Amino acid sequence: MSEGVSQPDRPEPREGDGKDLFSKFDDVIAMREGLLARGVEDPFSLVMEQVLSPTRAVCNGRDTILLGTYNYMGMTFDPDVVEAGKQALADFGSGTTGSRVLNGTYQGHKDVEDALREFYGMDHAMVFSTGYQANLGIISTIAGKGDYIVLDIDSHASIYDGCKLGDAEIVPFRHNDIEAMEKRLKRIPEGAGKLVILEGVYSMLGDVAPLKEMVRIAKENGAMVLVDEAHSMGFIGDNGRGVVEDAGVMDDVDFIIGTFSKSVGTVGGFCVSNHPKFEIMRLVCRPYVFTASLPPSVVATACTSIRKLMHGSNKRAHLWENSRTLHAGLKKLGFTLGTEEPQSAIIAVIMPDLEQGAGMWEALIKNGLYVNLARPPATPANMTLLRCSLCAEHSEEEVSQILDIFERAGKLVGII
Repeated sequence: MSEGVSQPDRPEPREGDGKDLFSKFDDVIAMREGLLARGVEDPFSLVMEQVLSPTRAVCNGRDTILLGTYNYMGMTFDPDVVEAGKQALADFGSGTTGSRVLNGTYQGHKDVEDALREFYGMDHAMVFSTGYQANLGIISTIAGKGDYIVLDIDSHASIYDGCKLGDAEIVPFRHNDIEAMEKRLKRIPEGAGKLVILEGVYSMLGDVAPLKEMVRIAKENGAMVLVDEAHSMGFIGDNGRGVVEDAGVMDDVDFIIGTFSKSVGTVGGFCVSNHPKFEIMRLVCRPYVFTASLPPSVVATACTSIRKLMHGSNKRAHLWENSRTLHAGLKKLGFTLGTEEPQSAIIAVIMPDLEQGAGMWEALIKNGLYVNLARPPATPANMTLLRCSLCAEHSEEEVSQILDIFERAGKLVGII
């Protein structure tokens, strides 16, 4: 509202008025206010005033090493990727203003789906506007009322929301517990539709699912299998196809979900599949049909990035080296980590509680290092953790600097 323009008085709530619909968030409000009252810099309001490279930015006025961006393969500043986006912007304009089933399919959308089919060696590829929408759309469409979804209890929010939207029966099992998953499957009524949902890499702790055994058990019990490879696509596997490739189960998985917002370095989501009826999803999947398609510049950057990731073996090798070096270094300093050995590009540093976690986050950012502060209920087992996401563009010197900053901050806060 412009200065000097008066606003009408807002009446105070009266007895008998309806319930404040925001009251359900009071605990979160209190948590945030409690943190800020201690003088801690707000970990959830970081601003990047300038992005200098895949690994550095000016954050809250400081030159900062980025260790919390999911930019695993460092493709955001790749010259070919950036140039493809500029050219598509010039040739096709800023947006499609329409759904894929109406006016929203440009040549670039077909090209990026061709690139995905080639990348995965699969018959079908379907692109969504976000990775969240990919899970929401695919899961809610293929598993509906009367069907059963067996899923890891630590599954991403978009997976749970897809289950809820489709109204299927949700049957969770303990994280990465093969025996528990099998027991749940065997209790499902005979003849019911069954979908098992797993993730290649779980985003909070960075641990990998035992896909080989889980996919075998799912198939033995007549279930279809969907694997979310958001945090492994581009990096894990000989060709970067994810944990499904590394575990040798690509031919047994029915659907692979992924995102462009991590290793691909832009925004969007996708599903690839060999199911012979998959193309009908374009007409029956509501989150696909009833939303605008991605802008031409975005699909052009995604297509170029995916095709370059097909030849990214050197970058994958360097990222693994970064992961091993950082994991070993943090462990040696005395930090508690989410996995005994490095399993992905994510390394979770477990904090004693939220207060000390926020203090540690602040000490890191003030020393020029950005990581994610993750807290309950987003984290498993009510843990508070600092989530580190490595990049293939992090140099050996930067990884060394990261360890130095962690050591200084850890001693300052009293974590180590």
